[in-house]
Amino acid sequence: MSLINSEVKPFNATAYLNGEFVDVSDADLQGQWSIFFFYPADFTFVCPTELGDLADNYEEFKKLGVEIYSVSTDTHFTHKAWHDSSETIGKLQFPMIADPTLRISRNFDVLIEDAGLAERGTFVVDPDGKIQIVEINAGNIGRNAEELLRKVKAAQYVRANPNEVCPAKWKEGEETLAPSLDLVGKI
Repeated sequence: MSLINSEVKPFNATAYLNGEFVDVSDADLQGQWSIFFFYPADFTFVCPTELGDLADNYEEFKKLGVEIYSVSTDTHFTHKAWHDSSETIGKLQFPMIADPTLRISRNFDVLIEDAGLAERGTFVVDPDGKIQIVEINAGNIGRNAEELLRKVKAAQYVRANPNEVCPAKWKEGEETLAPSLDLVGKI
């Protein structure tokens, strides 16, 4: 079953953010765009490259009104230790959610049950708390923050312009399509 247009299920968690442990819940998502960025584990190989890429592009996401939540099944203590010991992870200014109970990973259907780890899952959530974009990558394939930015801009555009759609490789400012019978078979 697809998670597209489904509401984020209720959750409460502890996250590490800017030197503090903070509470995060589904209520924090209301009224803003959010990205849930699941990754397998702290102190690994591909994960810090992805999180570092997000950190390098974080200001662009913030300009779009988007909060990023990175999530792994590690504890908030492990997140702090990784943040304190890694120059790359030390750049993160977004919440690192701890999911040691595996509840959030199960809610988003990215839990690898026999390993107790999350898949590389990316979820873009609209201001109503509904999932608009889902992307799952194999563990050995890293994601690209610039492509994610493009997808967020497209999701925001079609939300603001419900009679238009964004074609493949659409970038902000480019032409969109207005679906109609006249377009059928002409693209």
